[in-house]
Amino acid sequence: MIGIRAKKALGQHFLHDKNTAQRIVASLSGATATVLEIGPGVGALTAFLLQRPDITTYAVEIDTESAAYLQQTFPALQERLIVGDFLLMPLPDHFSGMFAVIGNFPYHISSQIFFKILACRGQIPEVVCMIQKEVAERIACGAGSKTYGILSVLLQAYYDIEYLFTVHEHVFTPPPKVKSAVIRLRRNAVGQLPCDERLFVKVVKATFNQRRKVIRNSIKPLTGDAPLPCHRYFTMRPEQLHVDEFVELTRMISNVI
Repeated sequence: MIGIRAKKALGQHFLHDKNTAQRIVASLSGATATVLEIGPGVGALTAFLLQRPDITTYAVEIDTESAAYLQQTFPALQERLIVGDFLLMPLPDHFSGMFAVIGNFPYHISSQIFFKILACRGQIPEVVCMIQKEVAERIACGAGSKTYGILSVLLQAYYDIEYLFTVHEHVFTPPPKVKSAVIRLRRNAVGQLPCDERLFVKVVKATFNQRRKVIRNSIKPLTGDAPLPCHRYFTMRPEQLHVDEFVELTRMISNVI
């Protein structure tokens, strides 16, 4: 067993409950034959992934001590284990086609992982991951919720999201101070949004970064003094708008800037 201290410093907790690990792996549909596991650690999920004949498992692990343990414990994974940082990986260099993503995402970088997945959404049709419970709820919730935010809108624009189940602290070593949850993202039918997608991201971020303001005021960094159309969206707050309404809002803004 590798040192706990090194992994704890990376913000990761070991999943030691086999039933939970098996349930997470079973949540992966298998629609895509290639799967990338992010941060396998000591291989709680890896062991069950390698038992599935319908998929070929790759893994990326930043911690060299963990990587050495994985290579020794799972010989079948050796040639498909990438030692490095997922956030810095040029994914198209490693995968030419479609691949699913699975993992127990480190809490402190889960948002960054999702933004990278979004950037490569054309290649990633499915994601099954365990993250902090409140982040999972935020991602899966709909408009009108107080937790609805930037990741909610951006991920829901391209993925159908399911909150699968809650994971309690006692199944980890060391136990985290918060509960976790498993969610599944499946690519929806949206190839490209019917608006300027770069501006869409800017609009979503600008409005939620000042979520207490009405949209007319929060988007001033984008629109400046440009006259805005008389529309109800500009008098609303961002958590009130669904994804398709953000698309409409983006089109309106693109016409005036």
